[in-house]
Amino acid sequence: MNKPRANEIDLLRFLAALAVVLFHYAFRGYAAHSSSMPYPLLAPVAKYGCYGVELFFLISGFVILMSASSGSLKHFVISRIVRLYPAFWVCCTLTFLILLFFGRNAPTLVQYASNMTMLSGFSVMQKIAPVTQIDGSYWSLVVEMRFYALVAVLLLLRQIHRAELFLTGWLVAVVLFELTGMEHLREVLIVDYAAYFIAGAMMYQVWSHGMSWLRLGVILGSWALALYESAIRVPKFEAASHTTMDLGVVLFLVSAFFVVMLVVALKKSGWFGRRNWMVVGALTYPLYLVHQAIGYVVFNHFYPGLNPHGLLWGTVVVMIAVAYAINVRVEQPVAGAFKHRLNRWWDAGRAVFVPVVRPTLD
Repeated sequence: MNKPRANEIDLLRFLAALAVVLFHYAFRGYAAHSSSMPYPLLAPVAKYGCYGVELFFLISGFVILMSASSGSLKHFVISRIVRLYPAFWVCCTLTFLILLFFGRNAPTLVQYASNMTMLSGFSVMQKIAPVTQIDGSYWSLVVEMRFYALVAVLLLLRQIHRAELFLTGWLVAVVLFELTGMEHLREVLIVDYAAYFIAGAMMYQVWSHGMSWLRLGVILGSWALALYESAIRVPKFEAASHTTMDLGVVLFLVSAFFVVMLVVALKKSGWFGRRNWMVVGALTYPLYLVHQAIGYVVFNHFYPGLNPHGLLWGTVVVMIAVAYAINVRVEQPVAGAFKHRLNRWWDAGRAVFVPVVRPTLD
């Protein structure tokens, strides 16, 4: 019997990824001097595509609590590893090789090896082996993995059934942090993006069990926190990117994400919810991982020799095709065997580290 799915999530993932791709290609690359190709026709709109990452985090809150709802730490950890690492290893290797042979600044083997762990962005790893990430898009994986760690702790303590209490407490803690200006444990509590994870997870509760006053209150509180966090980050983004942002547009986008996800949680999306979007959803992760640095290399080599419109949109199509190939040729074939192997290793580890208690005869 198939488990129920929120089909719309796959479509929203793809749209979020496409927004990020256009943000990098039509705005960020040229603004950050990583790409030699400007694209002024789309840049004023594409610069708002960076908020696709916030939509990712909102979706992640929903999906990760769904994955953890079985209460099995083993299932959760293995499913996350199988989901994240095979595609990441391929995308990271592909990016490394293209940058090595065609990029402006060739990455080192140490940088590559550190990136392949997917842990190089954590501050503790930076103290041990300070290297930059091969692709700038990897920063969000660090944020995601912090959220996974919090969920894993709940599973380890067998408290996932109290997820709503945890989410409420997390929201209150983050608000107190912002009110007091505290910095201690800021990264652990993911203060900058916690609102999205909390709201997404609580929306999964709504999708599974229906609306309640507590769930509604936490979602509204998270929405208010997300608006606040977005507002205080706008000046920093403007300074870093040498641009101006319309705060009204930013707040509208963030609010729209919450409304759309709430419609999904309430199962009111109609035709979109009945359609199967798994094919485009499957492209999202490899597309996000592979597009940025490689796209900049393409632009730097072929602009201004080629028409910028054909170059930009052609690169988008090629990156989607590469993402499809990675999903079909790597993720799908590897998933089953990799999951089986990890299950065996997990069980073998438990046999070594967890003593078997046998009854004794008096």
